[in-house]
Amino acid sequence: MAFGDISRALPENALIAVRNTIIGMSIVGILVGLIALIWPGITLLVIAVLFAISLFVIGAFRLYLALAGKNLPGAWRVVHGVLGVIVLIAGIIALIRPGESLNMLAIFIGVGWIFSGFGDIFAATDTPYAPKWLMIVSGIVSVIAGIVMIAFSWVALSTLVWISAIMLIALSIANLFTLPKLPAAPTV
Repeated sequence: MAFGDISRALPENALIAVRNTIIGMSIVGILVGLIALIWPGITLLVIAVLFAISLFVIGAFRLYLALAGKNLPGAWRVVHGVLGVIVLIAGIIALIRPGESLNMLAIFIGVGWIFSGFGDIFAATDTPYAPKWLMIVSGIVSVIAGIVMIAFSWVALSTLVWISAIMLIALSIANLFTLPKLPAAPTV
């Protein structure tokens, strides 16, 4: 976070609150990053459970929309209702079997990267805004990363945890160097 002239724009008590918040967030970021580095397996399990909970909530929400949306078109309600039930069941299964939900998450990520990569490759033929070769290379890398994510999901997810943990620690430490300055104490 960069704060520029915030130290002159805020009253001292607000400035102290901003500094304390940045320090607190940085400490939490460093601790979470260290926990992820020390216990990557547990970190992946937590990610799996959070993913399962999000599926459960999304499924329940879609089901609610289908049931409560009395003025919406019938086909829309049916599609959202069926999708809601499927996603809700997937969330329940993922909560019961979190290891499999990680594989499902890896597949979602991998497929997303593959589609994104092909999108970049096809967009490169038409874009005047970026070097075509760079978009093609980016697309190829994205497709390869997607295939690796699907084929070697546990290794890929563990690697993502490590990289994310290291980045979280580095960014949290860097944030400590962006603390807004407190006004100088008056000399007596």
